[in-house]
Amino acid sequence: MAVNLSDMDIGELKGVGAAVKEKLQKLGIATVQDLLFHLPFRYEDRSRIWPVSKIQAGDLVQLQGSIARNRVVQGKRRSLEVVLQDETGAVALRFYYFSAAQSRALQEGAFVRCFGEVRMGRTGFELYHPEYRVVDASAPPPLDGQLTPVYPLTEGLQQTRLRQLCQQALVLLKRHPLKDSIPGELISRYQFPELNEAISYLHHPPVGADVSALVAFRHPAQQRFVLEELLAHHFSLLSVRESIQVHPAAVLVENAQTESAYGAQMLAGLPFQLTRAQQRVLDDISVDLAKPIPMLRLVQGDVGSGKTVVAALTALRAVEKGYQAAVMAPTEILAEQHLRSFQQWMTPLGITVGWLAGKVKGKKRDKVLAELAEGEVDVVVGTHALFQDDVKFKALALIVVDEQHRFGVHQRLALKEKGVEGLVPHQLVMTATPIPRTLAMSAYADLDTSVIDELPPGRQKIETVVLPASRREEVIARVHHACREGRQAYWVCTLIEESEALQCQAAEASHQLLQQTLPDLKIGLVHGRQKAQEKAQVMDAFKTGVLDVLVATTVIEVGVDVPNASLIIIENPERLGLAQLHQLRGRVGRGHVASFCVLMYSPPLSQTGRARLQVLRDSDNGFVIAEKDLELRGPGEVLGTRQTGLMQFHMSDLERDKNWLPVIKDIAPTIPHVLREQLKHRWIGDRAAYAEV
Repeated sequence: MAVNLSDMDIGELKGVGAAVKEKLQKLGIATVQDLLFHLPFRYEDRSRIWPVSKIQAGDLVQLQGSIARNRVVQGKRRSLEVVLQDETGAVALRFYYFSAAQSRALQEGAFVRCFGEVRMGRTGFELYHPEYRVVDASAPPPLDGQLTPVYPLTEGLQQTRLRQLCQQALVLLKRHPLKDSIPGELISRYQFPELNEAISYLHHPPVGADVSALVAFRHPAQQRFVLEELLAHHFSLLSVRESIQVHPAAVLVENAQTESAYGAQMLAGLPFQLTRAQQRVLDDISVDLAKPIPMLRLVQGDVGSGKTVVAALTALRAVEKGYQAAVMAPTEILAEQHLRSFQQWMTPLGITVGWLAGKVKGKKRDKVLAELAEGEVDVVVGTHALFQDDVKFKALALIVVDEQHRFGVHQRLALKEKGVEGLVPHQLVMTATPIPRTLAMSAYADLDTSVIDELPPGRQKIETVVLPASRREEVIARVHHACREGRQAYWVCTLIEESEALQCQAAEASHQLLQQTLPDLKIGLVHGRQKAQEKAQVMDAFKTGVLDVLVATTVIEVGVDVPNASLIIIENPERLGLAQLHQLRGRVGRGHVASFCVLMYSPPLSQTGRARLQVLRDSDNGFVIAEKDLELRGPGEVLGTRQTGLMQFHMSDLERDKNWLPVIKDIAPTIPHVLREQLKHRWIGDRAAYAEV
């Protein structure tokens, strides 16, 4: 009798009781098919011995050689340091937990075979707690003939248990093969193995398998599943788009060439002209707003490229037609800045700009809610408070979301319910975090993309200097000199720990030190643990020039605009991503004087840390920096966890597999609907439900 493995409960496998079943469900494994698609994310290659001279940080290697030195090192943590030497070089094996018997076994002169991950340690490359065994140098045991699969795990589940269960599932697969989910024409074009053959091969690579291809994730069996998973993700995002664009939207522009009367008035009052890039993006938006379907557009623009003006001119299109616009930012600091800009530009035109954030409470909040519901507010600026159920609009036709990666797709889509009855609002999504093209194609497949790729004339180039913390006194003197000349400075504190409390402590310590060292300057402090009102007061004092120096955690990352600030010191920059450092650096260079960014690191710098700071010193192009950031840190860090929560790839890696992304766009339309649904169910499962929000 034919059995459908996609319906066969995982509990039917031998050895899967209630406890194991619960652990498997944490990995998204509920059926035998789920288990078969829980493919190894890497392999341990014990089929060869690596020369020590060829190892690099991050490599998983098997080494063999004699012990040249054995000693116990007393440091912050006591460790056993064993130096293994072959004919090409030497490397340390480090054990933080060790016994006297271990130390005796790894004595000088012993011949050892070991396996582990190469890391950068105190002596250079090191292997921490490698698996090892002492072997006979004259007749070492034969090497393994095949690769050992390594699976993603959850707490309480061992590799050996998962390998046993996968073997049971493979026996069932032979008897009850799965139906293929990509067309035969694609399998032929890319010379992929058939589905069931590919699954069996990856769970149990045979003797003689192409080891280097599997380790590098370049084997055709892996590549077919990379393609499947990327297609499934692409289809899920397209479902998001379709679920919105199946509804009508208000037409806000008669035709794309029509000038906005309000827009012309606003532009006439500005002390600057739009750049060609801003105008090009506004043209894209006009084309969208002339259609009766919701606009879904992402505007990327580097720090200071003028996205806020574009957002304001877009909001005026809605107001001109008698509708309302909502502008949402992730922090109150950034939202307040937008509020000030919008009021400055729109109030002279007779347009009412409202404000709604978490700190607006009681009667004030009730008043704003009533004005929104009655249509007395044309444009409302706020934070995530705009999502709340009791916020009702009379005629919402446009939503502007700033710094999209700080919100989830869920949150952005929650606002679509707040449109005029029967109509879904247009969406303009903005980010000052330049997103590499590869990521934009994949993470934002539901959005059309426009880029503001030139800065307004007059923006100052920021000179970036990299200094060790030992030159702190020199840096403080530089701050003093800048402030005595009438400028202002930022001093940004970061910590490797995620703890906000520790970041705040670091900021408080720096604040005290600067107050003691520079008693003639007024020095303020802002961090994430202060009340919103206290933060706002300090920020205002800095903006109005009452304070000379602002000591802050990374809360000042986006949107703070103080043209008189010409110097920013960033402590421990090696602990932040490049994109975040670029954002912070963009707090200066907004006036007409030369501006400087000092990156003050704590030695020793790793090779990667050095490379990252060099990129920042060499480039002020946010897109170049973002590409390098992606290369060095991966997509989860670049996009932020909320966005990548939708992108929990099992087989794919957006940087490694970026060559597939243009292919995905080309072949996606050729995949029949039934196969699209199969792919989404197989690779994303319940997570695809966000598409229906």
